[in-house]
Amino acid sequence: MEVSVKSITELAQVAQLLLETHKSSRLFALYGPMGAGKTTFIKALCKHLNISQTVNSPTFSLVNEYTATNGEIIYHFDFYRIKKIAEAYDIGYEEYFYSGNYCFIEWPEKIESLLPEDYIRVEIQIEENDRRIVF
Repeated sequence: MEVSVKSITELAQVAQLLLETHKSSRLFALYGPMGAGKTTFIKALCKHLNISQTVNSPTFSLVNEYTATNGEIIYHFDFYRIKKIAEAYDIGYEEYFYSGNYCFIEWPEKIESLLPEDYIRVEIQIEENDRRIVF
């Protein structure tokens, strides 16, 4: 699936499409340069999953936990600042990744060898005039 959007604000529609296309998937790894819209995209995913809490990138804590209105737990990771893969082990990544709950991961390239085989890869590229391509 490849979708082109005119601006970062249109990522919400793509988020809904992604969730509908991958109904049984729970682990989504978001790739893209700084400022591509990974956190914005995760905010849109969480909105579609009925998260009423404020969704912020867990840059320093590595993981944020959100609770949907139906009680489902969603995990949001940001591995940008980790220096070595051992830091993912230290937070107990296995408990999150294999929990059956939604996991949204920013900067997954830092821990790629730990990702389960069935994760969904989402790439966001910045094009001219603030356009984004999501695939």
